[in-house]
Amino acid sequence: MYFTSVPVTPAAVCPAGPVIAIVGGGYSGAAVAWHLAQVLKDRPGRIVVFEPRAELGRGLAYSTPDPDHRLNVPDHRMTLAIEDPLHFKRWLTSEAAPLLAPGSATLAGEIFAPRAVFGQYVAAHLAPLIAAGRVVHRQSAVTRISATGAQFAVQDASGAIVTADQVVLAVSHPPPALPSELAALRHDPALIEDPSAPGVLAAVSPQERVLIVGSGLTAADILCSLIRQGQRGGVQILSRHGWRSQPHGPKQAETTAEFTEGPARTALTLLRRVRKALAADAARGLSWHAVFDRLRAQGPAIWAALPLAERRRFLRHLRALWDIHRFRIAPQTHDIVSRAERAGRVEFHAARLIGVARTPQGLLTTIRPRGSSHLAHLTVDRVILATGPAHGQVIAGNPALASLQEQGLVQPDPLALGIATTPQGRAIGQAGAAVPGLFVAGPLARGTVGELMGVPEVTAWAEHLARQLVADLPQPAAVVG
Repeated sequence: MYFTSVPVTPAAVCPAGPVIAIVGGGYSGAAVAWHLAQVLKDRPGRIVVFEPRAELGRGLAYSTPDPDHRLNVPDHRMTLAIEDPLHFKRWLTSEAAPLLAPGSATLAGEIFAPRAVFGQYVAAHLAPLIAAGRVVHRQSAVTRISATGAQFAVQDASGAIVTADQVVLAVSHPPPALPSELAALRHDPALIEDPSAPGVLAAVSPQERVLIVGSGLTAADILCSLIRQGQRGGVQILSRHGWRSQPHGPKQAETTAEFTEGPARTALTLLRRVRKALAADAARGLSWHAVFDRLRAQGPAIWAALPLAERRRFLRHLRALWDIHRFRIAPQTHDIVSRAERAGRVEFHAARLIGVARTPQGLLTTIRPRGSSHLAHLTVDRVILATGPAHGQVIAGNPALASLQEQGLVQPDPLALGIATTPQGRAIGQAGAAVPGLFVAGPLARGTVGELMGVPEVTAWAEHLARQLVADLPQPAAVVG
């Protein structure tokens, strides 16, 4: 099925009707807006997206200008429409798409495009809706949301207020939290707390000795940027386990493993079932990728079956293992990291960070290597955090969310992954009930939904929310005659 946008013309500007405000216009918010336009069709209603950036759909992830910051998923699995998995792949061959740099495609023909290109794809599909008035882009951040009876007053940084019948919270990822072991570097210019902030990596001199805290995909992106800048002072990458994001696997048959029939009720049972499935697949000549692909596809049902205490146990003991197998590294990025390691330009450490102190020779970082009772030291000039977003701090760090919390309309989810929601995506207020008209999009709902960090999952959730939002609107009166 070829999925296209609804036809839009200047005449399609929506007449007076319900207003749906989307707070945040990165991928999560843009996907909700795009699907809302599909579901609303010719019904009256106005979709208003608050996003400070010039284009919708880029957000934090897809605004990076570095061509070495690539999608970690091939082109045929990236799409705005779940029913049309080749939507992005076709766009890449259209006249609207930019020319990709040599090396973007693997020998198997899969394209791992720069993340900025995917952002351009999303923005291109929102642009005609904006031009036609189906979607209104208010290029401003929201500073406060107030409940006013059955509606919401959404105030932006200019002081302007939009009255909305429904609000979708699709705010950006918060920056990483500063580990207590690095508290001595707070406000020190040698510390980069948010490596996604524009221009911060460009300030790192090539001769500086760099320590990256965290060894996942963010660390790999940082390393690629530093290498592109000619970094020669050496890079140390530190994480407790020393684990790294795993590469993609070969094309192979699907696993026969099934995790939704009689689903596991404990993290330990789930782990045992995964190990059994991996052994069975290995006997068939399959790599581990097949089982983890099945786990990802069945993730919502697996997560829903686990009680809260078992979800906590999973996050505490198994999350790191899940992440390195689930969030795989693009082949081109993997090649850059591997070559840098072979050349001695980067060294990985499995160790616990103990503390840091400034000395005349630089930043003396104390670590305890994994499996050792002895301390070791690294002397560096720069420390960069790559520990991932601090989702547990998202409400306190966002004025709009904080204003909702003041009114008792939102609360953190019990796993500190984002905002508490119902399984349908409605925000749960502090009284424990769903708040009418208030929804949560994207990764902030993953405490309830489960896996919501990848584009396929975020897209499916956006489609679900769009249908839910429209179903909640007053139905148009039937025409008699």
